[in-house]
Amino acid sequence: MASESVPDHQDHSPGTDHALALADTDLLRFATIGSVDDGKSTLIGRLLHDAKTLLQDQIEAVATTSARRGHEGLDLSLVTDGLRAEREQGITIDVAYRYFATPTRTFIVGDNPGHAQYTRNMATGASTAEVAVVLVDARHGLTTQTRRHVTVAALLGIRQFALCVNKMDLVDWSEERFDSVVADFLAVTDRLGVEAVIPIPMSALHGDNVVDRSTRTPWFSGPALLEYLETVSPAPVGDATGARIPVQLVLREPGDGRPTRLYAGMVHGGPLCPGDPVVVLPSGQTSTVERIVVGDDELVVALPGRSVAITLADDIDVARGDVVANSASAPAVAREIEATVCWFNEDPLGAGARLVVKQGTRVERTVVREVVSHLDIERLDHSEDLDELAFNDIGIVRFATAGPLVVDRYDDDRTLGAFVIIDEKSDRTIGAGMIRAWS
Repeated sequence: MASESVPDHQDHSPGTDHALALADTDLLRFATIGSVDDGKSTLIGRLLHDAKTLLQDQIEAVATTSARRGHEGLDLSLVTDGLRAEREQGITIDVAYRYFATPTRTFIVGDNPGHAQYTRNMATGASTAEVAVVLVDARHGLTTQTRRHVTVAALLGIRQFALCVNKMDLVDWSEERFDSVVADFLAVTDRLGVEAVIPIPMSALHGDNVVDRSTRTPWFSGPALLEYLETVSPAPVGDATGARIPVQLVLREPGDGRPTRLYAGMVHGGPLCPGDPVVVLPSGQTSTVERIVVGDDELVVALPGRSVAITLADDIDVARGDVVANSASAPAVAREIEATVCWFNEDPLGAGARLVVKQGTRVERTVVREVVSHLDIERLDHSEDLDELAFNDIGIVRFATAGPLVVDRYDDDRTLGAFVIIDEKSDRTIGAGMIRAWS
């Protein structure tokens, strides 16, 4: 398989992406979502190719593989299908992240799988995105899986959508067909409370309206996709609280007397400065930020998204899993939570199920109190008729946890408002939750 490898110099892990985010504040994270075979991988490959962000060796490797497989020209979906299994199966099974830049903005794109059985991977990939790029095959229109992806993206807090009605060349660039798909899509997003939708007719395969506006759609006056991505101003997604640091690591620094303890983690929700009064949760102990350091450098302010270590003015007990928060706007502490849950396990979720939740840097055992309602993906109505969530279902669930969680509503804080559900026996992630309420 070595000869099939496409050089991947622009591939970055999410952790590396964060460093890039810090280096350039005008960075946009977007996710491609939609049903399988609607053209997500081809679109990303076309976007990177036509924006001239691919290296020559990448293009040559794609050309070699394309020729061996008997394709005419470049099969640009190979640019993002980074896993061997994907290439063998011809599908995307995991999230492939890519970084690229144009003269006006830098981007991190998550190419998400379209198959129903990999919806959990799609949810993971979309969880950090600010914009969703939704692919729909013009011939087939919205599928159940497209509706599911759009619903999950909306529940994750994404409010900016680009609707790419793809493969328009296969419907003779029909404006009537384009309008029909757009109307169906808007009927879904209206129900989900999404107001910002930019529809774009395109052929990802041929590059129409991807980077440059196409002459084949004289009836369309909107932007090409890259124009939209370069100019969209994404609304902040769930980051409107005061400063919080979920503690990931406690460090000890030798001193003249007792060693100094530093608490390391990423700041989110607001800036943090030396002198700020803070509360450590769930214990409720209070103190003041004494120093904020990154390596050997001391900061006068730590902005959201910055990984730092802090010291406190008081010698109090702080451990991994605790949250250091601004005292004036602290999150809540709860053992009973109600959440919107996306269920990804083959076994149904019902009352009495015993699981593990990971929220922020904290892990707690939990039991399901009640499945409150079930969301009908086609009608987007909540029903209380079912008391279980089946594979890929979305519903509202009440949990009780063995220990306290430090929580915010997901709409206010993506970090403390979200959790994943883990099967203790297999250690697999089998669900994702977005907190709505607590007691």
